[in-house]
Amino acid sequence: MSLIGYARVSTEDQTPLPQSQALKSAGCVEIHEEQASGGNRARPVLARVLERIGKGDTLVVVRIDRLARSLSHLLEVIERLEAKGAFFRSLTDPIDTSSPQGKFTLQVLGAAAEFERALIRERTKAGLASARTKGRVGGNPGLRARDPAALRKVRLARQDGYMERLNETAQDWVPHVRRLRPDMAWEDVLRIVNGPLPRERQWTQSRLLRAVKAYVRDGFLPETVLARAGRRETDDRLPAIVAAIRGADPDITLQAICTRLEAMRERTPRGRTSWQPSSVKMLLERAERLGLLG
Repeated sequence: MSLIGYARVSTEDQTPLPQSQALKSAGCVEIHEEQASGGNRARPVLARVLERIGKGDTLVVVRIDRLARSLSHLLEVIERLEAKGAFFRSLTDPIDTSSPQGKFTLQVLGAAAEFERALIRERTKAGLASARTKGRVGGNPGLRARDPAALRKVRLARQDGYMERLNETAQDWVPHVRRLRPDMAWEDVLRIVNGPLPRERQWTQSRLLRAVKAYVRDGFLPETVLARAGRRETDDRLPAIVAAIRGADPDITLQAICTRLEAMRERTPRGRTSWQPSSVKMLLERAERLGLLG
């Protein structure tokens, strides 16, 4: 159970040293520094920290805004930590999810965010209803006239919105796709991506492929990830999956791999649904002999 520090600055002119010193004084055994905009959710250093943090560990920041600029992003990160049995603490804000008071503060923040969204929805509905009573028709006149320039502008806006939503979830799937494709079939990549995610955030294969193609188109992923997967011997499939799980988190325990495989509904070599550490160890040894472990 370790304290893992995360320090972020927005520009190269800034230094994370004061944050790192405060995190070190707070007892952090690891401190990860990153230079990135707070509005960018697809931060590679943060993604690696969230991917590798373990059960009982605590992610520590100096201030909330070093981790997230929006309440929705903050709640999303904390949800990921809770799914892994980890905690979150801010040194200068009253949030420590390992304590009852911190959890209460978080619940209040979540309720406030939901209330704000409800108010926005109600104001929007009221505005539209008022406009209709005055005879005003909603929508873009250029779209109603099928103007090519207006259609192109909407298409680009939708594309930008889609990419923004993808960036919010990139840490869930990009590292796996980059590491496993095209050596592993999409079906198995999907199972590995969905393994640690709560049900409401899991991907379908069609959605994942669409996201990958969008990232390839914009140069965020190499075209090779879309190549056809090579034929794999049936006996090599389970070692490859276990090796992929270990590759994503080298410090993961055998029991945690068992839990992940059961969540993926992957059956043991003997067709059972319940996994034992000894079976995982055997598959890891086979994966090493096959050269599947880096």
